[in-house]
Amino acid sequence: MKKLFAFFVILGMFLTTASADLLKDVQSRGVLKAGVKYDFPPFGYVNSKGQVVGFDIDLIKYIAKKLGVKPVFTQVTSKTRIPMVQSGTIDIAAASMTHKVKRDLPIDFTISYYFDGQSILARKDCKAKSYKDFAGKRVGVIQGATSGDNFKRVCPGVKLVYFQEYPQAVMALKRGKIDAVSTDYTWCATQAKNSHGQFKVVGKPFTFEPYGMGVRENESNFRDAVNFAIQDAVRDGTYQKLYKKWFGTEPNRLPEVWPK
Repeated sequence: MKKLFAFFVILGMFLTTASADLLKDVQSRGVLKAGVKYDFPPFGYVNSKGQVVGFDIDLIKYIAKKLGVKPVFTQVTSKTRIPMVQSGTIDIAAASMTHKVKRDLPIDFTISYYFDGQSILARKDCKAKSYKDFAGKRVGVIQGATSGDNFKRVCPGVKLVYFQEYPQAVMALKRGKIDAVSTDYTWCATQAKNSHGQFKVVGKPFTFEPYGMGVRENESNFRDAVNFAIQDAVRDGTYQKLYKKWFGTEPNRLPEVWPK
């Protein structure tokens, strides 16, 4: 009898999962729960007025409008974004997340919406010319990001120092506790630009980082709707306007747009 009961419980869970439709759920509640970063300008950060702003935030607002709902933003970090998608705490993670094969196992991804590469931020007096010069040096990286593994692969002798959030890494760099911070180029360039000459970017990007938005597995209707919205943003010019607003230049590469 217990085995039969357990069977029906499992069957019920399976049928519930199979019949679930996140797109309908989102549209029914009228809210898109989006996980974004609060410490990664210009993609997502808290401005001087206490508002969460950035490229990812504006793109999510556009997507939410296309879905006919309102966006609600929740802070995520590199370490928490995938678990929060899996648990259903958020519907989507728009958090400067590189689409990698190993990340595609626990969750699904949208089409790539931004293209970057890993770089290095260092103090202005740094003599290094590229990642090759950081053997034996202390380089700050973020927990949950792939930048540590990437750097170790190209410079096995580097001493990685892990931080939970980016401001902690920047503070450590200012105080001389680490020699550099390594993450995506756009963030490094933004930090250097806003540092009043205190920081600089070292060398050229040494990886390819295509950003995708993370969504729960097996929610094809929802993923399709988000993909269509991203492509609509390219078609109507919104993507290009947001890109220029946040990065100051025209896009050097656009998200793929499928023929209708």
